Amino acid sequence: MTPPPIPFVRDFTPLYGQAERLTPRIRRVLANNPGPFTFAGTGTFLIGDGASVAVLDPGPADDAHLEALLAAVAGETVTHVLVTHGHADHLPLARPLAEAVGAPVLAHPALSPDQALTDGDRLTGDGWTLEVVATPGHAPEHLGFALLEENTLFSGDHVMGWSTSVVSPPEGDMDAYIDSLDRVMTAGFDTLWPTHGGPVTDPLPFLTALKAHRLGRDAQVLEALARGPSSPLAMVPALYAAVDGRLWPAAAQSLLAHLIRLERRGDVMASEAPSATTVYQLRG
Repeated sequence: MTPPPIPFVRDFTPLYGQAERLTPRIRRVLANNPGPFTFAGTGTFLIGDGASVAVLDPGPADDAHLEALLAAVAGETVTHVLVTHGHADHLPLARPLAEAVGAPVLAHPALSPDQALTDGDRLTGDGWTLEVVATPGHAPEHLGFALLEENTLFSGDHVMGWSTSVVSPPEGDMDAYIDSLDRVMTAGFDTLWPTHGGPVTDPLPFLTALKAHRLGRDAQVLEALARGPSSPLAMVPALYAAVDGRLWPAAAQSLLAHLIRLERRGDVMASEAPSATTVYQLRG
């Protein structure tokens, strides 16, 4: 059975270097780092105005983006610099920004922040409350941030509207990723704001299709192995024929994540350590 198509959100007009008002409590400054993994670029979110502003996912090491962020918060008090996870398009600017504005960096303990965050922690400012939602899978330290006043989730790279997320072992874990999807589905958010691209404004159908896609990929991998042993890299051309070839190495890593999940379940086996070239076969 073919999973329902994911209703991707790709209608997005980039506005670089300026603070764009999105909701009464949310602004976004977009870094000019478009690419096959970042879509139009890294969207740094500013939550709140004036007396207490949280900056979420400061972005890549980019002097122009730092200048744009500082211009956007000029005359305001930045109280928190938040990071969803440690990838190079999210974390590097956190420390330079924090030092420039005199605010602490807050993130998962694995990132050695000034203040470590754990699931369920709450951060408050003038007119806003953020609750930490642990969403490992894309990265083990991945955190989402729920803006309670708007019933919205800043979903980082766990859920992106424009594409599926890469789950790349050893730090990426498909079981954890799917568990995190279930958690976000159950929470019933009205809107998801990914770090890349536009919002997901009808989350439940989107998340349902996203989960079905991942489970469908499990089934495709098992069907491929029913035809004979194979490796993640060898499966990519057939299973990702419609995907940009630049993404095939990352696709092989996601297939590896599926195979590790299937090996845990006892469905497949391999004779060597997991890698994109490891040959897997059906068990039994």
